[in-house]
Amino acid sequence: MENIVRYRQLFEIYGGVMRTKELTNEKVFYNSVQWLFKKGYITKIKTGLYRWGQANSAEEIKLIAKLFPDGILCRESALYIYGYLEKKPPEWHIAVNKDSGKSRFQIDFPKVKPHYIQSKMLPIGMTDIEAEGTSVRIYDRDRAICDCIKYRNKLAGSVFQKVIKSYAEDEQKNTSLLLEYAEQLRVKKYTQDLVGAWN
Repeated sequence: MENIVRYRQLFEIYGGVMRTKELTNEKVFYNSVQWLFKKGYITKIKTGLYRWGQANSAEEIKLIAKLFPDGILCRESALYIYGYLEKKPPEWHIAVNKDSGKSRFQIDFPKVKPHYIQSKMLPIGMTDIEAEGTSVRIYDRDRAICDCIKYRNKLAGSVFQKVIKSYAEDEQKNTSLLLEYAEQLRVKKYTQDLVGAWN
């Protein structure tokens, strides 16, 4: 009935994501789009924007990088990427400039939680890594832990302790950098006490 191979190839040409206008230009009309959606071949990101296939972590990261090139993976998402959290958070946490528009984050898939950061604080600890086959902007592990300390009340106590323990045992940690970030983010005293407990 429907030419699935053709549709998949079309989405591949557009990087896995297509807008309604692009689908129409390629002569894929409303009824076919609805059929593809109901059969599970495509996922609705938001009104007028679709991606090929169903969700998995690698595909979600790829989509995050495409939709929010100015965003930086942070908080629980960064902790998950670094292996400090075993379970993927239900939302992707993304740091963006505080002046960023809010409507673009109102999407059905993937679920995202933007964190609006002052421009002078935004680049602190930002780096690029490859996560599940996609190059992404993310806070390095030391900034991620600093944020974890700063917003520790938003994590369950047992989760916070596990994250801190994982970082303390991580051979790639940089406690000098951690303390530098802690001073900039105004959590130096608490962070110093933690670092002192490791030594």
